[in-house]
Parts: sequence; C-alpha cells; structure tokens
Amino acid sequence: MSLDVSPELLAEAERGDIREEDFLNTVRTSLPYAYDLIASLATELREGTAEFTDNQTPPPSERERGQLLRALASDAIRGGLERHFGVTLAFQNCHRVAAFRPEAEGGETYARFTSVRAQVLNQSPEFRDC
Repeated sequence: MSLDVSPELLAEAERGDIREEDFLNTVRTSLPYAYDLIASLATELREGTAEFTDNQTPPPSERERGQLLRALASDAIRGGLERHFGVTLAFQNCHRVAAFRPEAEGGETYARFTSVRAQVLNQSPEFRDC
C-alpha cells in the first residue's frame, strides 16, 4: 500500500474532493523518506543558483527505496509534491531524483537530464534490480 489513509480522509474523499493539504500530510506521514528527500532538494534549489539539484545517494534500505518509487510513480503524489514545493521533478533510476525550477521544464538542461541518452548513461550493474 502506498499511503496510510486515515478513515477521516477516506470519508472526505468519498463525499467529494479533499484538500490538497490533507493529502500531502498523508504523503508526508506515509512516505517520510521520499517527502523529506524532495523537501531537501527543493530547499537546496531555492537557496542556490544551480539550474537543478539532485540526489545521487542510494536510499539506506529497500523500505526507503520503495517510498521514493511509490511517490514518483503516482501522478497524484508526484504532482502534489511538485505543487507544494514549487518544483518540477525528474527521475532517472531508483534514487536519482532531481528538482528543477518549474520554468526549466522546457529548457536545455531539463531536456538533457530527462533524455534517453542520460537515462542510459546513468545505468550501472548495481542499479539493475533497484
């Protein structure tokens, strides 16, 4: 299961739309590694001048790797995190996630990071089953 949804949030969703703040709180508590990693990338990006910030450190365990994969594989979770932190996320393998400024999405650096070539160059045998 990706998220630990409270009975209250589930009931709210059954009645109609839910507040994104409530959804993101569920993401934060259910997927703390992924949430904190993206928060730190967004902070680093906001405080610096680089075109993007990225994580190149593998998660400490399969549990954290699973959190990151679940967060980035879900359009709703990924989109909520992007809106909340004011970034555009890009993902290359089981842990290399990058935060870009939203206006960079159509730019050369973003296109290079998300290219087929970059994906191939970012592979290595140890990432085969990650």
